[in-house]
Amino acid sequence: MTIKSLIASVLLVCMGYVATAQAYVQVSGEVSKTLKLYEADIAKMNKVSVTLSDKDGKDHSYTGVPVLDILNSAGVTTGKQLHGENLTKYVLVKCADGYQVLFALAEMDTALSKKTIILATQADNKPLPEGKGQWNLL
Repeated sequence: MTIKSLIASVLLVCMGYVATAQAYVQVSGEVSKTLKLYEADIAKMNKVSVTLSDKDGKDHSYTGVPVLDILNSAGVTTGKQLHGENLTKYVLVKCADGYQVLFALAEMDTALSKKTIILATQADNKPLPEGKGQWNLL
């Protein structure tokens, strides 16, 4: 999914990026603190790499910030607190082009899922291709 303008909501928790002169990711809603991260802030965060196969079966390496790290920075309920009623929480990602996707918060928590979802900044050790948006959520 291409993130051109990302606004994510974690059931009352939002992660957002709005296409302006200076792009940012925002997390708000059911959080300890509203968080707004600009490109320079994201560049300073811990990065991980994941390998995914494209539709032709070719592997590609993506590098970026784990979305869980971003959510934790905003004080989203994760880890041991993510049980019972908290399992109904979600992340809604909204893009500037109108695209939206809904995740269960548990899908983004590595304590409950084997996947690491990242806000990718690079593909195959290069900046994301022109026209693919500021970041990709993978």
